[in-house]
Amino acid sequence: MVFAAPGEALARAEELLGADPSPLHASVAHQVIGIWQRDFGDTRRALAHLRRARELAARADSAEREADVLATLGVALVHAGRTRDGLAAFERGVARGTGHTRARVLYRRAYVWWVLGRHGEALEDVRRAVPVLRQADDVIWTARALTLRATVHLALGAVDRADADFTAAEALWDTTGQEHDKADAVESRGLAAFRSGDVPAALRLLDEAEERYGKLGTPTFMLTIRRCEVLMAAGLATEALAEADGAIAALDGIGGQSTRKAELLLVAARAARLAGDAQTSLARAALSVRLFAGQRRTWYETHARLVLLEARVATGRASGRLVADAAAVAERLAAFGAPAAPEASLLAGRIALELGWTADAEQHLAVAARSRHGGPPLARMTGWAAQALRARAAGSTRGVLEACRRGLDVLDDHRMTLGASELRARATAQGAELAALAQRASLVSGGPRRLLVWSERWRATVLSAPPTRPPADPVLLSTMTAFRELAARADEARTDGGRPAPALEREQRRLEREIRSRTLHMRGEGPGDGDRFDVGRLLDRLGDDLLLVELAVLDGRVHVLLCGQGRVRRFEAGLLAEAEREAEHVQAGLRRLAHPGGEARLPLVEAAGARLQELLLGPAAAHLGGGPVVVVPPGRLHRVPWALLPALRERVLSVSPSASSWLRAKETAPPPGGRQVLVRGPGLASGGAEVPELADRYGAVPRTRESGGAGAGPAMDVPDVPVAARADEVRAAVGRPAPESTARTRLPADRAPDAGPANGHGTSATGPDDGYGPPAEPRTDGRPTVLEGDEARVPRVLRELDGAALAHIAAHGTFRADSPLFSSLRMADGPLIVHDFERLDRSPYRIILSCCDTARFASVGADELLGLVTALLPLGTAGVVACSAPVNDAAVVPLMLALHKGLDAGLSLAEALRDARAALPDDAVHRATGWAFSAFGAA
Repeated sequence: MVFAAPGEALARAEELLGADPSPLHASVAHQVIGIWQRDFGDTRRALAHLRRARELAARADSAEREADVLATLGVALVHAGRTRDGLAAFERGVARGTGHTRARVLYRRAYVWWVLGRHGEALEDVRRAVPVLRQADDVIWTARALTLRATVHLALGAVDRADADFTAAEALWDTTGQEHDKADAVESRGLAAFRSGDVPAALRLLDEAEERYGKLGTPTFMLTIRRCEVLMAAGLATEALAEADGAIAALDGIGGQSTRKAELLLVAARAARLAGDAQTSLARAALSVRLFAGQRRTWYETHARLVLLEARVATGRASGRLVADAAAVAERLAAFGAPAAPEASLLAGRIALELGWTADAEQHLAVAARSRHGGPPLARMTGWAAQALRARAAGSTRGVLEACRRGLDVLDDHRMTLGASELRARATAQGAELAALAQRASLVSGGPRRLLVWSERWRATVLSAPPTRPPADPVLLSTMTAFRELAARADEARTDGGRPAPALEREQRRLEREIRSRTLHMRGEGPGDGDRFDVGRLLDRLGDDLLLVELAVLDGRVHVLLCGQGRVRRFEAGLLAEAEREAEHVQAGLRRLAHPGGEARLPLVEAAGARLQELLLGPAAAHLGGGPVVVVPPGRLHRVPWALLPALRERVLSVSPSASSWLRAKETAPPPGGRQVLVRGPGLASGGAEVPELADRYGAVPRTRESGGAGAGPAMDVPDVPVAARADEVRAAVGRPAPESTARTRLPADRAPDAGPANGHGTSATGPDDGYGPPAEPRTDGRPTVLEGDEARVPRVLRELDGAALAHIAAHGTFRADSPLFSSLRMADGPLIVHDFERLDRSPYRIILSCCDTARFASVGADELLGLVTALLPLGTAGVVACSAPVNDAAVVPLMLALHKGLDAGLSLAEALRDARAALPDDAVHRATGWAFSAFGAA
């Protein structure tokens, strides 16, 4: 019962002790309390109760009872870090017990051998225990023994054997009521899925196990360790570090197991290293080494020493001593049969290469390279990285490129098993070294074309295929609806009271975690179609007039690849770090110019633009000609306002995350019908004044009950207000006359920015159960659909956006650097987030986002971007206009009206945006507004 219902077992044991039981029964009660304290509480109290249980068993003259207690005491002593005493207790337990009892003692000693990393001894004790347990028809302990044996097989890399044992154990658990052990079986299946390379399944199963443990009130320190391992493999090292550190603090708070603390410190050290925090990794690894050594856990100690060495190398401490230490660690790991052995050999080879010890490097790298032919994807990646370094040391450019190609192919296949776009993006970090090696090799001997191919090979790969469509999961859909409602309430509380509502925000964060967790469970559809970037195809599409400027970064310096007119040319520009700093200065200047009174900063911003041009384009700026330009920057330069650069300021300019994504956008056909959608969200300073003007220009009628629109909210009996009043607001905000056309339209007063309560209807994002009725029929009169006020709710907006030819959304934009897929546009019923857009069958062919921060991204993985624009591009959008900085809402209105005028005349988004900038008043606010917007894609 102590595992099936721990709280009840503890209460029953304490009740029994209060009833003056016999020594035999009292021994059982103290043992139960000892187990509870050992696993869920304070190990010191556990040891006291277990020693008392043994004394009472001896007084009762029961050898079998004493043997059983000695086994429990042995486990507790080992977890307390007293390994020698623990093993001695097991020796006495094995000697005292017979038959069935001895088999249980052997099983628990096998568990301790596993904790100590002595896998051979663990398998031997399980081999002796299982037949006896089966013969006694002891279902529970047989299932435990099979689960343990499977776990040991996984530690040794024998996934198939582990699967067979897990399957047999799960069949036995189905016949019992042991809920704790059932949860443990689910956790074990998650571990098996991870070892076989199925990260989404591992996350799903571990989350299910956590939910089961939560119902039992069971601490989950071992689960945390395993979840952190999966998170690191998924590229979420920062989250793994936070979870591990949180678990360490919780364990210290209850005086928990020393063995678990050492394991959590090891996980935290690995996570910190992967997150780029070498000093934290160094500290955590050093402490874990000391704890493992004191616990006589050589297997774990050796793994901790590997992480310690990696952290020392990351802090710049390469030396001959480190080569020897890494080689010794590799040898010991190989003797253990540990899958991490090739990582240690690769580390030794890397350090030796840095020191110029080519013979030693070849020896270690050759050992590491053997792993390239088998095992999980990341193990094969280690092997191909070693092979690429061997080829580089031998001076074989062809060998380097072949090893990099093969290694990245492995990672490609692994990446496409991940359904969530976030995981796909973050997983690319594993290929960063291979991509960089190939780029350097190309720069030395391959010419600009080859450098372009390898720059494209691992850039914006998340855009190469549409993300897996989120499942029609009722729980996920209802959670997203609840999140939206809560976010709207929290925003309303902040607006009304001027202060946050902590309870609402805590619940909002909890719902965010649930949405993200369920999204990460999505599995991809397997390997891609093998489509590869082709320079000739790109040059054909560019023709003689259009130039594509791809910026590649090698060893911290920007290299400009100028593509067009049938050739690729390379120019060397400035340092990336300097360009990043200058871009931040520019962003600060644009923020200041968004407000009246900042005119004095305009010359400073323009001067910063000139410095940025020198750093980013260098001598290539003089070779751009006078035609249109497509800029393909690396992820870390995504916030550069490219239209501010003097050489790009007056020309047709578009931006693309990669040349491949530009090609796909160029070859994307618009949907039939030419359907247009105009959306106006609440709370804009300008009220989204361009939307009614555009509606009037295009001849649209806002869809209200009065005009027969499906599912509209109640009409408000308020007379129309002339837009002349709105034009006065625009003039007051920016200090310039509003465009003449703005004063000709009337803005219905019932389109108030904050009209309508939060939506509480339904669960489907786009289906008929969202409270809005069936999807509206496409318009056949050539007029756009207008959604504003109470109609601008997320489910309705998504339905109308799906498959549209042109969408214009005027709404507050919020970028979430901490969780980019929760970046949002504010609708009447709450935020429209990136996860919502991923539910579209096809996003609009062209989309204009006339709001702040919609072109901001998080740079993750090797060279990936996560944000609103990059979510739209793989879903069928060929062109986006969005903003990379805060802007003056009122100044946006004339820019948007001029932009649509150009589109009406048949121009592309880039052409129309260029002309719109030129049509703005020549003051600081309007010029900054124009620079802040960029055209993405090729439509």
